[in-house]
Amino acid sequence: MRAIWKGAIAFGLVNVPVKVYSATEDHDVSLHQVHEKDGGRIRYQRRCEVCGEVVEYKNIAKAYDDGEQTVVLTDEDLASLPVEKSREIEVVEFVPSDQVDPILFDRTYYLEPDSKSTKSYVLLRRTLEESERTAIVQFSLRQKSRLGALRVRGDVLTLQTLLWEDEVREAAFPSLEESVRISAKELEMSSALVESFSSDFDPSGFTDEYQEQLRTLIEAKLEKGEALDTQETFGEEPEEEGGKVLDLMEALRRSVEKNRGKKSGSAKEKEAGDSKPAAKSAGKKTRKGA
Repeated sequence: MRAIWKGAIAFGLVNVPVKVYSATEDHDVSLHQVHEKDGGRIRYQRRCEVCGEVVEYKNIAKAYDDGEQTVVLTDEDLASLPVEKSREIEVVEFVPSDQVDPILFDRTYYLEPDSKSTKSYVLLRRTLEESERTAIVQFSLRQKSRLGALRVRGDVLTLQTLLWEDEVREAAFPSLEESVRISAKELEMSSALVESFSSDFDPSGFTDEYQEQLRTLIEAKLEKGEALDTQETFGEEPEEEGGKVLDLMEALRRSVEKNRGKKSGSAKEKEAGDSKPAAKSAGKKTRKGA
């Protein structure tokens, strides 16, 4: 990994020098646009509306237009802003972790100690762990003033950028204002359905099916070209249950039964898998004894 930024966490008179790394990466298959007729690559040009010239990226500046006048802002102008010059991640408060609404979370970064001594880094990490609090910070990154949350992941401090309050839309749906009566039986069945799906979250158990299928499609097209049979490649689509409209209670009951059946089948498969090595081992011991 390559550090994208260097600075220091500051809380009170304590200073923690850090390097900042992107914690996530995109795994999507990279696609580009082509002319369907001949496969020629489609490219976009940055063309000036005034003189008609194609402009190189290095000669492009940002501008603000109020409808009457245009103010051009160069990279030098933007870099001269006091907040942009700051290399400080300033802790403004420590809050209970459950008070930070997950809807505010944006990008995540890893923070690595950037000093010969890691004592202040470890001290801050331990303090956050033991107090069960999140540090709310302010800093500047890539020509933007940011709000962030310092959290702990394993042995590493992470910095999660937060959306500003006015960047989160209000959810005001008229349909939710209608009064709805939920019966005790419906709530009981719904809880049973939740229980039948209950598990400990393990992200490694999930895969991006679309990207897997896209890779399969690309490999199949490379091998077979336009003669590709998608049904042969991916199999037949499972038939959906006939267009019966079920009432809520019946839908809940069937869902619970279906999921319990799945779990029971998975458990039996696991038991069968676990017992096979044991049986082999027992057989070997018997033959050895004989």
